[in-house]
Amino acid sequence: MDIRNLLKQLKNKKISIEEAYAQLKNLPYEDLGFAKIDHHRNLRKGFPEVIYCEGKTPKQIAKIAQRISKNEHNVLATRSDQKAYKAIKKVLKEAKYHETARIITVNRKEKIESRKLKVESRNVAIVTAGTADLPVAEEAAVTAQFLGNKVERFYDVGVAGIHRLLKNIQKIQTARVMIVVAGMEGALPSVVGGLVDKPVIAVPTSIGYGSSFKGLAALLTMLNSCAPGVSVVNIDNGFGAAVMAHTILNSK
Repeated sequence: MDIRNLLKQLKNKKISIEEAYAQLKNLPYEDLGFAKIDHHRNLRKGFPEVIYCEGKTPKQIAKIAQRISKNEHNVLATRSDQKAYKAIKKVLKEAKYHETARIITVNRKEKIESRKLKVESRNVAIVTAGTADLPVAEEAAVTAQFLGNKVERFYDVGVAGIHRLLKNIQKIQTARVMIVVAGMEGALPSVVGGLVDKPVIAVPTSIGYGSSFKGLAALLTMLNSCAPGVSVVNIDNGFGAAVMAHTILNSK
């Protein structure tokens, strides 16, 4: 589709604003040969396309990041490493590496526009069972902040020492959405879900001994939670949990 022609049609009142917007939402992608970049995802989702780095070369990652940023879009690259960061840094000097989260961010704009609530009201609590869950929790935290939300962290408050959770539960309850991250048997989201009246997004991690089956045991526990209001994302998917939290906040 030719954007110029679309704008002419709109100017000449041959199409409505709603029709033009519908077409803009589905504009063609940019084909780099090895990747097809959806530049208009921001129109449909409220934030630009995100780069998943695993399986891509540093050169490919840098090229995608450069093309995403050309229209002043912010850039988020998940599951990255130092090699990917150095490659992006060469072409985008604003790049920042969040080591624990394994995320690269490039902020060309001050913030991503949020459709509903002001950032002060877009508060997300990130709750983890143990310190070993931090990489997944930080992936969620950095992503949620990138999307324009306020994040408060409550780390290492798992059920093995439940008094740690109970000491912080009043603060956790003030959040509009809770992301609860746990490995081992994955019981923490059920406990939190029984104590709060807000959405709980459970994230199973691959942390645990042999019978945890690399997060499968935690995943099944969370899927079988008896606490109402608990939803579950994939194993180690902190990014997905943050996007879901953002979507919930945007729906208000």
